[in-house]
Amino acid sequence: MFLNRMDAAQQLADRLVGCKDKHPLVLAIPRGAVPMGKLIAERLHGDLDVVLVRKLRAPYCEEVAIGAIDERGWTYVSPHAARLGADQDYIAAEKHAQMAVISERRHRYTPLGKSIDPTDRWVIVVDDGLATGATMIAALHSLRRAEPRKLICAVPVASAEALSRVRPLADEVVCLHVPIDLHSIGQHYQEFNEVSDADVMALLSSMKNG
Repeated sequence: MFLNRMDAAQQLADRLVGCKDKHPLVLAIPRGAVPMGKLIAERLHGDLDVVLVRKLRAPYCEEVAIGAIDERGWTYVSPHAARLGADQDYIAAEKHAQMAVISERRHRYTPLGKSIDPTDRWVIVVDDGLATGATMIAALHSLRRAEPRKLICAVPVASAEALSRVRPLADEVVCLHVPIDLHSIGQHYQEFNEVSDADVMALLSSMKNG
């Protein structure tokens, strides 16, 4: 469906062109969506930052999300978490582990601990795809508390189930492709290379210094 993340970002930017005169705040979910967020922010003459959320991993299968947690500790737990073996003790331990990752990333990405205030801004939350939608749910919930003027979810590809969970939390959802059966996000990209912490820091720094 997409050559790579940049191809997907270009197509999303085309769909979001109506935001160009709103000086939007583009918030990318690390790490994969940050290069996409930079391109979209540049195309729309907006600002770029990250929204720090982490998925809660299923027992014995770290690629599967049983929920997600935001920077303040608010947690979304998927309806299928118990079926995948995640009891309350496991979830508590996983929350603790992911909050540690969030704290470390905040320290790395914004050394002064200051992120761009989304209050009264047009905010576009970008990810490279939604399988369960858990991390996007946590991101949108977190940002809604800041009272943005408009809150938009923008993704290249998503499952129908994830979109149904996300739509009530956003003012607008832009999704380019909803496959009948989504097994993984990476299968919808010809190239789906890993994005490192160093890549993220360089992209954020280039926007601030540009």
